[in-house]
Amino acid sequence: MRKWIHFPRQQGVTSRQAHADFPEEAIYEREIGREGFFGPAAHMHHKHAPTGWSDWQGPLRPRLFDLNQLDSITTDNPWDVGDILHNAHCKYRLWRCETTMPHLVRNADGDELLFIHQGQGELFCDYGHLTVIEGDYIVLPRSTMWRLEPTNPMTILMIQATNDSYQLPEKGMVGPHAVFDAAMLDTPEIDASFIQQQNENPWKVIVKRHEQQSQISYPYNPLDAIGWHGDLTVVRINWRAFRPLMSHRYHLPPSAHTTFVASRFVVCTFVPRPIESDPGALKVPFYHSNDDFDEVLFYHAGDFFSRDNIDCGMVTFHPAGFPHGPHPKAFAAGRENKKTFTDEVAVMLDTRDALIVEDSATKVENPQYVNSWKGQNK
Repeated sequence: MRKWIHFPRQQGVTSRQAHADFPEEAIYEREIGREGFFGPAAHMHHKHAPTGWSDWQGPLRPRLFDLNQLDSITTDNPWDVGDILHNAHCKYRLWRCETTMPHLVRNADGDELLFIHQGQGELFCDYGHLTVIEGDYIVLPRSTMWRLEPTNPMTILMIQATNDSYQLPEKGMVGPHAVFDAAMLDTPEIDASFIQQQNENPWKVIVKRHEQQSQISYPYNPLDAIGWHGDLTVVRINWRAFRPLMSHRYHLPPSAHTTFVASRFVVCTFVPRPIESDPGALKVPFYHSNDDFDEVLFYHAGDFFSRDNIDCGMVTFHPAGFPHGPHPKAFAAGRENKKTFTDEVAVMLDTRDALIVEDSATKVENPQYVNSWKGQNK
């Protein structure tokens, strides 16, 4: 058994409440925390913004990738798409599917999470048929057979839980129905569309295992189930079904909106919500040192109020090891209460293990992103 060293202390000029009522001579608060936002933490009050650096040398830095510029991601086989980021427990890919998949696929390396960034289509899998649209999350249990028939070209963020499974987060005191009720999860149906696609024609299943592909041929369509029962299946939920936790007096950390959990990473979702209205409450994400997690944000839709010059389809990557927080304009706007509502939608990946950046991401990187905080303290 282990136990955190825990004895709260206070030194110098501070606020009594984290993220609220800052002393006017030290308006820049920085959270130093463990276990993301769940462990012991200290809240520093600074004269200068923690992100007000004047220069940065070396590979550890905040990074911005414009995934809209990626090439070679349009294919009818998702296993042909290379990684953007990865570690031993997670793979992060972007896939563009424009035409009906002429085969089935199966991921034997782990559960797959699909987020539909653009487009819509029909999903056929072991468990039946689902219509999927922009903004949908789809959890595909390990080794599920599936294919897509796009009705509009689809761009899909794919996050693999390697040798792992996706589960729902424990929601603690707010109860299991907060953010979204499990009753909101849709499952495939053995409907007329599913029965109609069953045939006696030759089909292939492309199986990925250890990042190698194998093909299994059948003289018929193996999606030939006539029914099933149990509590393991594909599930789907759209971000529009989320009802975010809110406090008009306190800025909640993103972990409050954890959507799916694996053993070594979590997926959270930013959705539109009112901005804190209490005069003393922080109204933008607080500066923090993500010392135990690498943080990745995929920007899906809306106006990303804590960032400048970010468009839909971009990804920011903040590795563990340095503080980060809102851009200067966003921080100033928060101090001036210029906005009352956020309309951003973003998918956040937080990994306990360091992520490796692939060449495909480096080719679409904006190297000036690290300089976007410069001059903050002038």
